[in-house]
Amino acid sequence: MENKTTYKELRSINVSDRIEKKGNLSYLSWAWAADTLLQHDQTATWEYKEPVRFGETLMVFCSVHAFDKTMTAQLPVMDHRNKAIPNPDAFQVNVAMQRALAKAIALHGIGLYIYNGEDLPEIPEISKEEAINLLDSAKSTDELKSAWIKIPASLQKDAEVIAHKDEAKRIFNEAE
Repeated sequence: MENKTTYKELRSINVSDRIEKKGNLSYLSWAWAADTLLQHDQTATWEYKEPVRFGETLMVFCSVHAFDKTMTAQLPVMDHRNKAIPNPDAFQVNVAMQRALAKAIALHGIGLYIYNGEDLPEIPEISKEEAINLLDSAKSTDELKSAWIKIPASLQKDAEVIAHKDEAKRIFNEAE
């Protein structure tokens, strides 16, 4: 299977409407990040390494293999203030592991800019007509999902754009 998705394309995905906040921290839902990654590389996999203890705290690791490349992210088990938690419990370790997954996915480009404190990626502006053409040219449900992700959030709220997406979705569902 040939992967045509590039880091630059993944980095340009606008995740601003998917960013969640906890206190003054911003993060991307691991489930959304994984779903988006799998839409671009269905063969993507990930694994968690054994946590490493630093005194009373733990560091977790996650490696994501996608686009013929493995990227590994590490993350301490932290509280909502970004401070390492002494003697974390299983739930706290699990939360850190899922955040490490999102971070490792970001290393492939999806949402990486939020770790830099930026609000929006460099998304080339497209017109409503270009967005509609992108949706109308999709030949499968997967292509439709990929097209939708490339459309800026402001156009994803436009009734006409939504109508084209819904019509394409209906056609693909009937064909299945």
